[in-house]
Amino acid sequence: MEQQTQNCVTLTPEAVAEVQRMVAAEAEPEGKALRVYVEQGGCSGMQYGLVFDEKRDADQVLDCDGVPVVVDAISADFLRGSVVNFSDDLNDSGFKIINPNAKVSCGCGKSFEV
Repeated sequence: MEQQTQNCVTLTPEAVAEVQRMVAAEAEPEGKALRVYVEQGGCSGMQYGLVFDEKRDADQVLDCDGVPVVVDAISADFLRGSVVNFSDDLNDSGFKIINPNAKVSCGCGKSFEV
């Protein structure tokens, strides 16, 4: 059953633009959404992941300015209120997740501790 959730994860306009650019470059983008997830690992204990994936039954489904985003239930607990940003600055490029639930974040912005 598909669930709609507000405020689990949001994307900044820069992140939306980059995801749209990446989707346009995909050979077969139909039916795929941006999956935002959390898994064990990284230098702080937990790490973020972003991948294009198909929706699964228990996923929370969001629409971020036309970008379909899916989050599994376990990751949603860790990500609630998070913002995905994208920067292409020379020294600080890529996707970064700003997570209000993280007690400690590592310098790379890809891992955190709760």
